[in-house]
Amino acid sequence: MKTRVIDGVEVHRGSGNVFTDLGLPDADTLQIKGGLVIEIRRALREQGLTQQEAATRMGITQPKVSSMMRGDFSNLSERKLMECLNRLGYDIEIKIRPASQAVGHVMLTLP
Repeated sequence: MKTRVIDGVEVHRGSGNVFTDLGLPDADTLQIKGGLVIEIRRALREQGLTQQEAATRMGITQPKVSSMMRGDFSNLSERKLMECLNRLGYDIEIKIRPASQAVGHVMLTLP
């Protein structure tokens, strides 16, 4: 991690995954789930859905939608979040390709 000082403040360049930078376990999973939730929030805003309407459409409860809107997506799997996006009218494409390093990684690319 690269560090420099700007106006007397030590600044660290992040890894690109805030969850990794915070030292959280399962950082890759958290980043993917976070990205999916961002897209769900965007879809709900664009479609003008209430939380209850969104819950019905996505097949989850309104309290789970409320938690998701507050940034708590611990009670929803990656698969369920993808299903929510599908139910909101989004396609999801999963690409598999050889890794550039010995161990591959999972990433989410958003439009």
